[in-house]
Amino acid sequence: MDATSATVGVEEEFILVDPGTGSPVAKNLEVARTAKAIGVELQLELTRCQIETNTGVHTGTADLLKELSKLRRDVAACAEQNSARILAVAIPPTMAERFPVTDTPRYQRIENRFGMLAYEQGLCGCHVHIGIPDRETAVQVSNYLRPWLPVYLALTANSAVYRGVETGYASWRSILWRRWPSAGPPPYFASHNDYDAMVDMMMSSGNILDTKMVYWDVRPSETFPTVEVRVSDIPATVTETALLATLVRATVMMAQDAREHGRPAPRVPAEVLRAAYWNAARFGLDGDGLDPVARRVAPARMLVADLLGYLRPALEELGEQAFVDDTLAAVLHRGNGAHRQLAALHRRAEITDVVDELAGATLEECL
Repeated sequence: MDATSATVGVEEEFILVDPGTGSPVAKNLEVARTAKAIGVELQLELTRCQIETNTGVHTGTADLLKELSKLRRDVAACAEQNSARILAVAIPPTMAERFPVTDTPRYQRIENRFGMLAYEQGLCGCHVHIGIPDRETAVQVSNYLRPWLPVYLALTANSAVYRGVETGYASWRSILWRRWPSAGPPPYFASHNDYDAMVDMMMSSGNILDTKMVYWDVRPSETFPTVEVRVSDIPATVTETALLATLVRATVMMAQDAREHGRPAPRVPAEVLRAAYWNAARFGLDGDGLDPVARRVAPARMLVADLLGYLRPALEELGEQAFVDDTLAAVLHRGNGAHRQLAALHRRAEITDVVDELAGATLEECL
């Protein structure tokens, strides 16, 4: 395992909302302009109610956490200057019937092609990029990561309330996101040529308009020399994002080690992986999950413990075992974003309590 080459970078997506009502507001262009004036480059998302931050490349969790915290503080300040508030939430707890699509040529093409999928797209995730030597390695590593994707989802689930009501799911974003023809758990690919052939078929059939629309939850990045893991809801807190990034980084290292030693990736059938996804989206950390390799039902927290045990050699190599142990224990004790949303909603059945809880979590520990 090579900790120095397995660099890490993170993209976080946020919803912009009205400070009083918590309803999404179409102000990403204004917030991005304000941020640019202070030297912060933000990315526009499909809808005008979303904004994205991108970190630099890091080799340690402490530095990554420091940058993630600064970015959240900066974006919050820029939003405030434009009479908006940012929420680290995967789907807005309260929303209009339709999101305005950002006015760029590419996003307008997507709107024209995919209709209501674009109008209802206000979904926010967290994308973790891990440095990888070449495209073939990225595809092969993706095969090893597939069985662990439901665990990442359960850990970070943060979309339990939608349009003012409890959805019955810890990650409603995951359910909605998979309506796109190129989203959700990726197929098992024998090689990068196999991957490219599938992408070519999807483009020729019109299922995607370009390679950036390959939305599978793990994929070779189209922009960076990385493998990109996209399964997660945007975590409620910056520390949970750093935890996710560290776990993904360690999983990639274990995958590379297995590949180098001739241990094949498990060929989990798509139907089994989808079943494990459903459990993770439905219950998050608070119910049963499904181990897609052993095909056994077990408490989600036990599956998280299985992941932690599997990753111990890589975490020790990275020097991040103590951070992961302490942070994970805190998350399991307090609950993830979905748990916090439901606790806030159940206090008074007031959606404003959910918005306030999420706003506080967004900047929690961003000192």
